[in-house]
Amino acid sequence: MPHSHRHPKGADYELDATPEGYRRAADALSRGRGPFAIDTERASSYRYDDRAFLVQVFRRDAGTFLLAPEGHRSEFQEILAPVLNGEDWIVHAAPEDLPSLAELGLYPGTLFDTALAGRILGFDKPNLGAMVEEFCGVHLEKGHGREDWSEVPLPPEWLVYAAEDVIYLNELAEAQAELLAATDKLDIADEEFAFIVAEYAEWEPTHKTWRDMKGISHLKKSESLAVARTAWEVRDSQARARDLSPSLLLPNKVLLAMAKELPRTPRDLRMIPGFPRRRRGAVESWFSVLESVYESDPADWPEREHKLDHDSLPPGKSAWQRHHPDSWESVQAMRSAVAYTASQLEIQPEVLITPALLRQAVWTVTQEPGPWSTHRVAILLRALGAREWQIAEVAPLFQLIGT
Repeated sequence: MPHSHRHPKGADYELDATPEGYRRAADALSRGRGPFAIDTERASSYRYDDRAFLVQVFRRDAGTFLLAPEGHRSEFQEILAPVLNGEDWIVHAAPEDLPSLAELGLYPGTLFDTALAGRILGFDKPNLGAMVEEFCGVHLEKGHGREDWSEVPLPPEWLVYAAEDVIYLNELAEAQAELLAATDKLDIADEEFAFIVAEYAEWEPTHKTWRDMKGISHLKKSESLAVARTAWEVRDSQARARDLSPSLLLPNKVLLAMAKELPRTPRDLRMIPGFPRRRRGAVESWFSVLESVYESDPADWPEREHKLDHDSLPPGKSAWQRHHPDSWESVQAMRSAVAYTASQLEIQPEVLITPALLRQAVWTVTQEPGPWSTHRVAILLRALGAREWQIAEVAPLFQLIGT
């Protein structure tokens, strides 16, 4: 029966937040053995970006190190990169952590992702707690993942939580690798892990714009788009200057409601659900933003973006169903075929092929002239980023839709 570890190995964890602390950690880690188990804690719900405020590293014969890079990020990279870069890493849900680690100049040589391994093994919810309990027999006390990790100092119980995120990863990865090998899935996992390493090897932060807001396509008027653009840019500037999450200043839902309803008086603005009307100066400040748009030249207002033609991106669900019903039926047929194949492999369907990649492939196949042999489909899937093991399983399925 799983046993609960409130304080793993009875340890009290300390935070290293100075270059001297980083050097001590780097020296100890360099003398350890085996892969590095690595995790990060971020504060994107509180701070402007998704940078790491805590980096946890465990290595056998070295110990567990909790490192805070804020304020010394260049020194952090200079000291830790020579020890960690190009080495074997174990990370749970690597795509969540690798971007913030890349910002610190840290990159794995090889990777074992324990969350992805869980999905390849067929687990519906391969979260860390479930995987550690399943494979290590330890029940982790979770609950601090959404805290503000930029706080100084961090509470001792948060440090215990953070340490638990890495101290069991070696044991977990070894148990998962054993089961992957026993179920003939280790090669699949290795291919997926190598793909992630390559994908983030030259990672650079993406700079979002107002058009990236979810729901922006629902705005029909140019005036509404102008409000959305201006409000987003004002909010982004303020959030960047104050190092705050933009949503703390004005949630996207409220910003888009302002753009849609186009309030013409301060009272109208106050009535928008979720607007921070009790925050001092909020009504006056945001209404002045609206007025600046209302008084601007309509010729400068943005236009709606139009979907690219069928040679590129597939249409949205409604337009696809309405304008291309035969092609939409092919999507449904392929989804069923993928789900069945995945069940036979005892793997999650989205691991076999992502929904976005499947939609793109079906759209291309049904819109471009045939014939589409399995070989030609394989070339398409490869160009879209599918791995070889996925291509071997999925490409033959396209013959079911009369390609």
